Amino acid sequence: MSVAKVAALTYYPVKGLSGVPVEHAEVGPTGLRHDRNFMLVEPDGTFLSQRSLPAMAALRAEILSDGDALRFSGPGVPDLEIQVRYDGKRRDVSLFGKWFGQGVVQDPAAAEWFTERLGKPAALVRVTPEHERPGWGVHLGQTGFGDAHALMITSLSSLDGLNARIVERGGDAIPMNRFRPNIVVAGWSEPHTEDKVLRMSAGSVEIGYSARSIRCAVPTVDQATGEKRGPEPTRTLASYRRQPDYGGGVSFGMKAAVLAGGPLHVGDEILVHEWIPAGPDPAPERR
Repeated sequence: MSVAKVAALTYYPVKGLSGVPVEHAEVGPTGLRHDRNFMLVEPDGTFLSQRSLPAMAALRAEILSDGDALRFSGPGVPDLEIQVRYDGKRRDVSLFGKWFGQGVVQDPAAAEWFTERLGKPAALVRVTPEHERPGWGVHLGQTGFGDAHALMITSLSSLDGLNARIVERGGDAIPMNRFRPNIVVAGWSEPHTEDKVLRMSAGSVEIGYSARSIRCAVPTVDQATGEKRGPEPTRTLASYRRQPDYGGGVSFGMKAAVLAGGPLHVGDEILVHEWIPAGPDPAPERR
């Protein structure tokens, strides 16, 4: 049996924007360092997402000065660089109408830049210094401005299995970035092995299963261009990954909590310490 290893690591500085692939990352209670510490919100504090604004995918946020500054870029538009405000003026924000908290308001120049790019009011906020937001599922953990969990984990075997089905149906294979994972695993021979892992480790980092990842419309968005490319992969996933316990949605990947943090590198060996017992999914959809 081949050895499972970390194949890729990606963090997303601003929720909904392009991801930043890295060779190594520090993992803390809320996931990879810098992951989803920022998000864009409407005037009423509701978060903005690729679900309704696919163009967000083509915009990039780059961490500068070890997190003290950000640079924003996009196709055919001037870059913008701002200094990060760790605290100061705050505003109420919300996620999915389920979590309500506060965010630190960032430079108004960022709001102007994103409003022009996206065609609707969009203010940039950061997590507060005292930010605390429990996840949910089997292992709870903490999360920043992620949907509800610290980590999104997928595997190459799962993508290979999905793409084989898509091609068989006459479609084009899709890249892994459609699913916006934090950690991609190589070496599992069986697709969707991540569904069965209760607890695993890589180096000093320990990860606990929280729930299956029920996919919204975002995987139909081309992450390079910010354009909708549906109906794949949702159409094919619906043929074999429908989840009755999760409201009938389709799943791909595993949402996880950080049980112990530390450094993580591409190439690190992954060890599974506990498997989920056979039976009903232990964490049906709650969001």
